[in-house]
Amino acid sequence: MQREIKYWLLKSEPGCFSLQDLKECPDGIEPWDGVRNFQARNLLRDALKQGDGVLFYHSNISQPAVVGLARVVREGYPDATALDPESAHFDPRATEKTPVWYRVDVQYVCSLPAPITRQDMRCHPVLASMDVLKKGNRLSVQPVTRQQWQAILSLAGLQDPLADCSRHAVQG
Repeated sequence: MQREIKYWLLKSEPGCFSLQDLKECPDGIEPWDGVRNFQARNLLRDALKQGDGVLFYHSNISQPAVVGLARVVREGYPDATALDPESAHFDPRATEKTPVWYRVDVQYVCSLPAPITRQDMRCHPVLASMDVLKKGNRLSVQPVTRQQWQAILSLAGLQDPLADCSRHAVQG
C-alpha cells in the first residue's frame, strides 16, 4: 500500500539548533525534540510520517527564512527530554508509561542555494497563504501543501530531492 507524501515546515532558532547542526549530526539525523505545544505535539505524534518532506525554517532572526530541506526518517515516538530533570525540556507530568510529548527524527537533505525569506514568500502567489506568514501563528510544526513545497523548490532552483527516492509515495 502506498501513501502520499506530506510536507511540513519545522521552525528552529539557529542559535539553538540550525540546519548546519542537523547536517553535522551522524548521518545528518537528529530527533526533533523539545516541542512543548499540544497542537504541534499532536502533529509530531500523529501526522508526520516516514518519508515526509520538511522545510527547515530559521526563526527568531533578523531575516527568518526557509534555509534547507530535510525528511522524516522516524515517525512520532515519546520525547525522552521530558523525562530528564536536567533537560530544559523536562516535564514532571511525563512518565515512560504516559508520555506527554513526542518527537520525530529528521534527516538533512540539502541547504537551499539562498534562503527563501518571509518577504520572498509574501510576494509569491502560492506561498503568501502559508501558515508561517499568518499573524500570531507561532507553531514550530506546520503543514505545507504540495504546491507550496514545489514553489519553494522552484524559487530555490531545485528539483525535488525526495521525488527520486519515493516518486511521492511511501510503502507502508
